[in-house]
Amino acid sequence: MTESGSTPKPDNADKSSQPDPDQPNSEDFLKNATGVGSSLRQALLIPALALLSALVIGALIIAVTDVDSLKLWSSDPGEAFSSTLRGIGNAYKALFVGSLGSRRAITETLFAATPLILAGLAVAVGFQAGLFNIGANGQMHIGGLVGLWVGFSVSAPTIIHIPLAILGAIVGGALWGGLAGLLKARTGAHEVITTIMLNFIALFMVDYLLTGTLFQAQGRNDPISKRADTTAQFPTLFDNYRVHIGFLVALAAVWFVWWLMYRSTIGFEFRAVGANPDGGKYAGMNVAWVYVAVMAVSGSLAGLAGANQVLGLEPYRAFSGFAGDTGFDAIALALLGRSHPVGVLFAGLLFGGLRAGGLQMQGTAGIPVDLVLVLQALIIVFIAAPELVKAIFRIKSVDDGAKSTVSTGWGS
Repeated sequence: MTESGSTPKPDNADKSSQPDPDQPNSEDFLKNATGVGSSLRQALLIPALALLSALVIGALIIAVTDVDSLKLWSSDPGEAFSSTLRGIGNAYKALFVGSLGSRRAITETLFAATPLILAGLAVAVGFQAGLFNIGANGQMHIGGLVGLWVGFSVSAPTIIHIPLAILGAIVGGALWGGLAGLLKARTGAHEVITTIMLNFIALFMVDYLLTGTLFQAQGRNDPISKRADTTAQFPTLFDNYRVHIGFLVALAAVWFVWWLMYRSTIGFEFRAVGANPDGGKYAGMNVAWVYVAVMAVSGSLAGLAGANQVLGLEPYRAFSGFAGDTGFDAIALALLGRSHPVGVLFAGLLFGGLRAGGLQMQGTAGIPVDLVLVLQALIIVFIAAPELVKAIFRIKSVDDGAKSTVSTGWGS
């Protein structure tokens, strides 16, 4: 008995109500799984400083490749310095004008960003589930080809035909992506290897199909498909501009991925397995099913990007390698966007702006368009090494002094 006459409580009576500082709670678990545990300030600041760093190094590259200005340094350093600054200023001014300087420039940025956003979402979903989907390129080819087949083989009004073609692309991409997930679930084959191999299989399969009677355009001997019906072609959002409803589809996909990953039970399972597959299995989750489902969802998003390339672009046909390098650029986008759908959206807009402005920069300032690729690569380097950015700009991390937890998910 205590002095108050009450029965003493066991020593551990209050421990159950006290959080264990060494035991991560569910909130910490989700933060580790999604990669959104850092402060909002740093979440926005680090990418901005990475872009600034890339632009600074890009300016140095412009300076050292300006032959005319370099010749002046020995005779007139002042004029050489002024000429170098003018060259850098003209190049970046052209980059801005070409991406955001007019209504046409903005629409070209949105047009270029559309397939990047869709493919970036495909890779980001895999990253959050701990899977590295390098097969977005192959999934784009299969999904795009299925969507195109619906586009020229089905007769229907536009309001029905376009959704059917989009659905066909989603199913085609999902089946191709789900195949890699099935191989991992049933045989343990690593998704990096299987998706790379499936890329090659998809590419050569498309080439073969494009030379068959089902797809090949009449009177052609090369791998060129039939043209999608007018009712299946993505209509433009504005007259005389190339941006089309594919951008609206990309926005809808961003919302869907956000809802799926952060508001649905399936998305919770995706992220939980990505953070700790053994923990997910212990919690009663079917990890094998999650792998198949993740890759199917990822493939469906890539299939949408493929449909954009054949139903949203002139000449509304498929040809060898019609997906280009978009599926591989998507990996960079997912990293830049921290595997979050909203982050991928802004990363896609950034890369779309660089592509649209790069053409203006080449035509107006005479800067090789390859510099845009260099800028993209530099941005990714700095984003992938946030500690380097913090060291350069002397930023103190909000997590300094705290115990860090390493997530098994990619791109977080």
